[in-house]
Amino acid sequence: MQDVVENNILRFWLDNMQDQERGGFYGQMRGDGTLVKDAPKGGILNGRILWSFSAAYRVLGNKEYLQVATRAQEYIVENFLDTEFGGTYWSLNADGTPLDTKKQFYALGFMLYGMTEYVRAVVADGDTTDNAEIALKMAFHLYAMLEEHAWDEKYGGYIEAQTREWGEIADMRLSELDANYPKSQNTHLHIIEPYANLYRMIKEMHEADSPLCAFLSPELENSVAQALRGLIDIFCERILNPETHHLDLFFEMDWTRGAGWLESYGHDIECSWLMHEAALVLGDKDVLAKVEPIVKLVAEASEKGLNADGSMTHEANLDTGHVDDDRHWWVQAEAVVGFYNIYQHFGDESALEKAMNCWQYIKDNLIDNELGEWYWSRDPQGNINKKDDHAGFWKCPYHNSRMCLELIERITK
Repeated sequence: MQDVVENNILRFWLDNMQDQERGGFYGQMRGDGTLVKDAPKGGILNGRILWSFSAAYRVLGNKEYLQVATRAQEYIVENFLDTEFGGTYWSLNADGTPLDTKKQFYALGFMLYGMTEYVRAVVADGDTTDNAEIALKMAFHLYAMLEEHAWDEKYGGYIEAQTREWGEIADMRLSELDANYPKSQNTHLHIIEPYANLYRMIKEMHEADSPLCAFLSPELENSVAQALRGLIDIFCERILNPETHHLDLFFEMDWTRGAGWLESYGHDIECSWLMHEAALVLGDKDVLAKVEPIVKLVAEASEKGLNADGSMTHEANLDTGHVDDDRHWWVQAEAVVGFYNIYQHFGDESALEKAMNCWQYIKDNLIDNELGEWYWSRDPQGNINKKDDHAGFWKCPYHNSRMCLELIERITK
């Protein structure tokens, strides 16, 4: 996995996707390998690049990764940060000027995830440069924006999107593939993820006695802990379907399920380990006792998507009978981590076998050994999907690099 993350994934982004003319990173490479230099630059892509290279530096110690992480951190602060209304833009033009200025809270979550990981990396290295301080302050800003504007005071949980000025927006969808509902499992998943990292970052700053602790306060720390605790409750009591143990995907403001009977097996297995991680980071024994049985149930439910070749099917609509049985790159990456997590914490040898089988499928079918990075997907007949991006708005070095880095850390520590 170290060979894959360094020589296949990160090397691809280092060699192909840095925009040396206009700064930051190119916004798209098509599935056929064509680089689109004038493509818009997505907030999610840039937040994920920041996270990936920060985490790679923290785990592997290669200074080149820190340089790229710093490049991403500076570009986000200089170009994506909305200095007038706060938060970050959804997308930029290729020259770095704002394109879509809406506030999609999923994207703010990834910006927070990247900034907290950058701080974790430099704190572990003993670095307290100006960039670390700026990243820390931006992380606190993003957390404040999410709590102020996305949190639903009446029913709890976080809404999907607002206008640039934090007003109501008619189309709250994350993408054209999503249903237009005010709340979703996916956005909550990618808010609990950075909130757990924010709380872990704070704890690590204290452990390292970092000079950056001067910017912390007991009120902030308590707020993050309570928000994280609340998110865990939301997954256990609102998003989890108690009948099937799959995660429901879309909701009205009052948490009424919408958009039909959908199952997303990749999100199920990803949630199982991210929810467990949040409870472990929080460190509350009562919360952990509540969460761990659910973690196992959600992982077990996701097995409905497993295939004989070791891969995992993407998702299914039980109302229409339509099944997206393509083997998407991100679903396989999350399956490896999710099943390894079950083996690691609960001693389930069959879960280890599932993780190993999926990793074998990845090596045999998804890694592009010529161009670098991974293919978007293969269909059940083995045909490579080259219609979707090789790198782009949604095709980022995050799911697959995180899989490798998670397993390296879990196995070696």
